[in-house]
Amino acid sequence: MRSIVSGAGQDPRAELRTPFDSTTGGVMTVEAGAITGELELVTRPTKDGNSIEARVAYAGARDLYTVAGSPVRAPSTEAHEEEHQRMLKRLTTPGSIEEAGELPVDLEL
Repeated sequence: MRSIVSGAGQDPRAELRTPFDSTTGGVMTVEAGAITGELELVTRPTKDGNSIEARVAYAGARDLYTVAGSPVRAPSTEAHEEEHQRMLKRLTTPGSIEEAGELPVDLEL
């Protein structure tokens, strides 16, 4: 896993981007179901500043997909980078294993 955070140290309301490799089960999205492979996590605070939106894209692609469980409540927009890192850790931790294999990961509690 690469730990590059584009936008780090900037305005906490700015968009943050980090490339990562999905787990075998992938990341569950609202629009496309589970997606796997080389992905990019893109986060930004919601307009009201109370939550952080999380979307993923295939590496090099423009289409963004909402991660299931997004947006996630955040204590403040200043906590954006911390929340981004927490989301990245969750999305790169393998999901539960069932008979059919590893389940996709999401941000739902």
